Amino acid sequence: MFAALLTSARRFVLDEVVPLEHELMSIAWERALPVLETLRARAKALGLWAPYLPAVYGGLDMPLDQYARFSEVLGWTPFGHYVCNCQAPDVGNMELLLQFGSNAQRSQFLDPLTRGDVRSCFAMTEPEHAGSNPVVMSTRAVRDGDEWVITGHKWFTSSADGASFVIVMAVTDPDASQAHQRASQIIVPLPSSGYTLVRNISVMGDAGGGWASHAEVRFDSVRVPVGNLLGAQGAGFALAQERLGPGRIHHCMRWIGICERAFDLMCRRAATRELANGELLAGKQAVQFWIAESRIEIHAARLMVLDAATRLTREGQEAAREEIAYIKVFVANTLQRVLDRAIQIHGAVGMTDDTPLAWWYRHERAARIYDGADEVHKAVIARRALKPYLARGA
Repeated sequence: MFAALLTSARRFVLDEVVPLEHELMSIAWERALPVLETLRARAKALGLWAPYLPAVYGGLDMPLDQYARFSEVLGWTPFGHYVCNCQAPDVGNMELLLQFGSNAQRSQFLDPLTRGDVRSCFAMTEPEHAGSNPVVMSTRAVRDGDEWVITGHKWFTSSADGASFVIVMAVTDPDASQAHQRASQIIVPLPSSGYTLVRNISVMGDAGGGWASHAEVRFDSVRVPVGNLLGAQGAGFALAQERLGPGRIHHCMRWIGICERAFDLMCRRAATRELANGELLAGKQAVQFWIAESRIEIHAARLMVLDAATRLTREGQEAAREEIAYIKVFVANTLQRVLDRAIQIHGAVGMTDDTPLAWWYRHERAARIYDGADEVHKAVIARRALKPYLARGA
């Protein structure tokens, strides 16, 4: 059953989404939206919609290890996850609402999100503070009767352009003794009085739009009902951690899908591109080594991610914390190396938007930064490895 589903997803991606890639990547978001909506309707008809959601919400109820493999297939194209309604940040927000949302919150915010009627965003990172330390933030939410009043400044609020609501991290308990218990997550419908989308941030020359955007936003005394608090007061960091573990696995398998597409493109180019002397690129040892190294690294990355997904499913996120740190570092760097090799093999055309390689190179360089920079994960791994040795030494 699952194998047949993967086959159906591959055919859909290869036969119906990939042929429209160049058009979708070269026109404004507003013009691309009707095409994407048609593809979304097709994904629903094929039974590929919202693979991670419970069946009651129209999903396929996939366990994490199966969704990881499904995510790899969708990662073959920049639009695969969007057309199947499992793109970030919506997928993370749906998970939060499923796990922690009240019945009223699910009815108002989750239901239309699962149907694909609306989009959402998540606002945590602030330009004034290090994004790698989410317990430090200036955005405040103050209780005023039956309302929260939110004031703050956020950026890299992905997909804010056109979103119907934002889940915002804000400090509600500034005097809490534990830093991890000072912030809460609050749902803000959009548009709201006092909320401003300042700009879509240009990332390596591309400001994007709609779902493919990263916005700077401001909250100036934005008022929402107290019932819009997601989960318990002061539990914002704990909720964010619940979201991050599975989210990192989603990202990593999507990156592997990108790697497989880049690998396919580099092999096709090597097998067809003639040099000045009539020799094929594939005959050059340097090119052969790039291909071999890419094949090995992609295979290793896939096995690592599936292992982490299996452990997280069986034993929980805390038990799999180290494995998740492994894959976040290893797969992000594998992605960078494979894309770089593919561009090098393509030569000048690799720098153009005639293939998706340059688009991915611009947008996925952030893979080594978001959801925890490489250096943060390496520090966690090293501390855990050294802990027993330091204890014995003491």
